[in-house]
Amino acid sequence: MNHRMTIAQICGAVESPLFDRKSARIDAKTLAIHLIAFANADGGMIAVGVEDDGTITGIDGHAEHINELLRAPFDFCKPSVRVETERISCVNRDGTPDHILLIEVLQSNDLHANQADEVFFRVGDKSKKLNFEERLQLMYAKGTRYFEDTPVPDAAMEDIDLGFVKAYTEKLGYRKSPEEYLRENKEFVSEKGGKEAVSAAAMLLFGRNPKRFFPRARIRFVRYEGTEAKVGAEMNVIKDVVFEGRILQVTEKALEFVRGQIKERTYLGADTRFVTEPEYPEFAWKELIVNAVAHRDYSIKGTDIQIKMFDDRLTVESPGTLPGIVRLNNMRHVHFSRNPKIAQFLHEYEYVQEFGEGVDRLYEVMETAGLPQPEYRVEAFMLYATIRNTKSEDNCGGTTPVTTTVIATDTSTVATILAFCAQPKSREEIMSMCGLKNKNHFIKAHLKPLLESGQLRMTIPDKPNSRNQKYVAVKPEE
Repeated sequence: MNHRMTIAQICGAVESPLFDRKSARIDAKTLAIHLIAFANADGGMIAVGVEDDGTITGIDGHAEHINELLRAPFDFCKPSVRVETERISCVNRDGTPDHILLIEVLQSNDLHANQADEVFFRVGDKSKKLNFEERLQLMYAKGTRYFEDTPVPDAAMEDIDLGFVKAYTEKLGYRKSPEEYLRENKEFVSEKGGKEAVSAAAMLLFGRNPKRFFPRARIRFVRYEGTEAKVGAEMNVIKDVVFEGRILQVTEKALEFVRGQIKERTYLGADTRFVTEPEYPEFAWKELIVNAVAHRDYSIKGTDIQIKMFDDRLTVESPGTLPGIVRLNNMRHVHFSRNPKIAQFLHEYEYVQEFGEGVDRLYEVMETAGLPQPEYRVEAFMLYATIRNTKSEDNCGGTTPVTTTVIATDTSTVATILAFCAQPKSREEIMSMCGLKNKNHFIKAHLKPLLESGQLRMTIPDKPNSRNQKYVAVKPEE
């Protein structure tokens, strides 16, 4: 393990979803709870030998107990949690040479529990015990179970539209009957306890009336006048349409309707000729909608996919957090399907083109069109994906006003920046630490929000553009 945190950073960093401090006196079973919580979330670092207030008490005086702690990932975690460890030389509070034990917990695709079969998840700076429903949601998100495979209560073969199944199997070149396809492929219909069980995927893809079993498995389109949603007497909704039916029907109807809502704009190009183009590239808005249909969490039945169109942006809200090991900072290159059967179905109809390439291509398409990067954020159990239609002056002859956008940064990057900036660091050093290359995006998405929220401060506040400018994390007591 190549740690990047200095002793000062370990002692001064704010405890977060990715970092925690623990005394060497901690019980091995208690340490296992935190290991499990980190592994079930995004991974993280635990510094053993440092008190909660940052005081270094060290580990050298607890050699036998430290050996017990080192066995905790194997003895008290089911399955074992993968960790990397390192001892760092330090001086403890008594002025004596000592060591800190750094435990890096690696992110895991597995669902981990302790010996009592309790599951924990890192939330903020705490390790939260999950209840049954939360545990189930985590299993679906990690892919240890797929909700699309679960039986639908009270559903039977008669609830399936066999005519549509026949048309689909003919498309695939399948020569047996629709009933045989459902029973012999992907367990769309199976025997459970002597009874016929229809899976959620079968109902969503082939059901006569999916709404009966999944009332919110639909898409709602809302168009607002202006750039913000207003309520009450100022309500500015000018269109509100709901699309229902099987997944293919919902997808086709929504895409066709949104296509009719996309405006075209004309401007004078660099060669003095007028250029006409849509406000959003077709691939971009279709990718947001199809991705939501393919990867939403259908176990969340209290809300639907919502497409919200404003004058300056289009946002698709999809139920569910990011699945598997997909995170905001790796989603361009890491792919994980929450609903592999549904995704494969949409691939057969050429809505999902190449698995795992859609998000990365979306960024490229927006850049080619001279538009801002897509924006993603996660709040509670919803994923928000936004594209904006405002070009810079350089890209459209100065005819379109420039929009400045502050993009919400993800918690893992925030924690990394604040830990790294325990000591003053330059903008270039922070970008290199986080693996970020686009300076403008870094300033808008990360640096500006942290400065405005007071979590970072400039070392030369009266000269923001100084070459010697550095940034340092603000401790809570400051």
